[in-house]
Amino acid sequence: MAKEYVDIATLKFLLYQVHGAETLLSSERFQDYDKDSLDLFLNAIKEFSDRELFPYFKEMDEAPAMYKNGTIMVHKQVDVMMRKGGEMGIISGPFDYGEGGLQLPFIIHTASAYIQEAANNHLPGYAGLTQGAAELIVHFANEDLKETYVPKMLSGAWGGTMCLTEPQAGSSLSDITTKATKTQEGYYRISGQKIFISGGDHQYAENIVHLLLARIEGAPSGTKGISLFVVPKLRLDKDGKLINNDVLTVADFQKMGQRGYATTHLGFGDKDDCHGWLVGEAHKGLKYMFLMMNSARISVGRGGAAISMAAYQASLEYANERPQGRKLSNDGKKDPDENPCLIIEHPDVRRMLLLQKSIAEGSLSLVLLAAKYYDIIASTKNPDTKEKYSLLLEMVIPIVKTYPTEAGTLSVSNGVQVLGGYGFCSDFILQQYYRDIRIFSIYEGTTGIQSQDLLGRKVPMENGEALELLLTEILHTLEEAMEFDELRSSAKNLGDKIKLTREVLDFLMPFAKEGNYERYLADANLFMEYLSHVVIGWLWLDIAVHAQRNLQQGDPAYSKAFYESKIHTMKFYFKYELPKTNSLAESLMHPDVLTINTKKEVF
Repeated sequence: MAKEYVDIATLKFLLYQVHGAETLLSSERFQDYDKDSLDLFLNAIKEFSDRELFPYFKEMDEAPAMYKNGTIMVHKQVDVMMRKGGEMGIISGPFDYGEGGLQLPFIIHTASAYIQEAANNHLPGYAGLTQGAAELIVHFANEDLKETYVPKMLSGAWGGTMCLTEPQAGSSLSDITTKATKTQEGYYRISGQKIFISGGDHQYAENIVHLLLARIEGAPSGTKGISLFVVPKLRLDKDGKLINNDVLTVADFQKMGQRGYATTHLGFGDKDDCHGWLVGEAHKGLKYMFLMMNSARISVGRGGAAISMAAYQASLEYANERPQGRKLSNDGKKDPDENPCLIIEHPDVRRMLLLQKSIAEGSLSLVLLAAKYYDIIASTKNPDTKEKYSLLLEMVIPIVKTYPTEAGTLSVSNGVQVLGGYGFCSDFILQQYYRDIRIFSIYEGTTGIQSQDLLGRKVPMENGEALELLLTEILHTLEEAMEFDELRSSAKNLGDKIKLTREVLDFLMPFAKEGNYERYLADANLFMEYLSHVVIGWLWLDIAVHAQRNLQQGDPAYSKAFYESKIHTMKFYFKYELPKTNSLAESLMHPDVLTINTKKEVF
């Protein structure tokens, strides 16, 4: 195990200086906080993660969650996570005061969860899904359901899940068959099965509250006929006692990574006695679920960013300690009598470490940006501001979900390579990070689904207004960067990518206008990768602008070396990563159509 798993200095630099979290505190919603109180919260989270999360990370992988005697047996730290999660406000943080929450800015909640996930990505999901399920109840359920479930969930006494996927219907939610039959008593009888339910059961939860999608008998087909229900593992009888609600843990899934995070197969209504309560109106379940999906997708991107940061820290520590080989002399020869140098001296190792750093820190900046947009929407009273940032958030959400998880996997893979053969061995932690991060590009909608959402829905949104708003934000940063000699060439480079973006869309959009959507979306994954590189390039340039300005002003908050490292990493990204947009654009505008099924034998 490495000595450190997160870079708190970079986190706070991005949080306060680059993304201006303090500016949010001028709103009425967050007026009770100041920077000192926010730092106290984050410091407490770091201390908790040091003590209760990080030391158990490897142990939870080696002793995974396991189905036994009708329930899932998990590591004892799950109990600590839920209890402390309730006590410290980890679960309730972003909720309103009136709901028992701390009314924290979502960007601070995001930063705190990032620290926890970097420490041990197996544990925070138990609290995170409980928070998400409670959020659905708060926003859409009646007062009785809120009073019955939310306090227990926010305290960590009861867990929560979201039950969408079924054995015959993965991402295609229109095909779900779980049935809800209305009764005279006001509840529905639920019958069906759900799979891949994270945190779906464990021995430390007194009760688990499932937010479940089902189809009421006689409902319309497709997604328009799906409703949302509260279905607890145990229900309250008329005397207020918890009794069995006919929710059966059928099995668990043994996984490649995140082995300490239980993933379950649940059965509902095997004895025709599973009670569920309708949330909101009938047939609007998918709409309700997706209204909460923005925060869920930020959470997934956050997890990818956290793992890539933890892996980078472990790789960097190893590279600074491992002697191997000798540096080349000016004549291209090595002196065998010299002592071996540390591997961090080798240019190729430095390249891999800088790739890890650029992805990990760029991903974190992207996640914090989305969280800031989320806070502005929640706190502003200006309808124009709310509309602007709602469109910006919608535009970046697919990228927030995708880039930190896809590029994060590449980043961790390079971390394994830094360690050489040791990286492949279980004695070193890189192989675990590599296994753990692989699921994140699948969670909450695969990369293919996110890519189709980006190109198919978000780019044309409001006649392209969302994209134009994003490009305007980028152009504003370009103008700032042009004020500094050190950054001017990078700003011009990114400006050229904006022009290239318009060329790509000028080529693709006619297919959509002709109604040829299969051709329009055939290379959506490539467009996702393309626009992700542009957005991360923008965020790195923005980081460099703040670092350069602070250097010139002699800002003492961070060292000269700290600021210079940010500018150096930006230049690395612009040399090695941003040019990939050129080849992606070439593929996107290529006339050959090779992946659409034309009945021609190709496999």
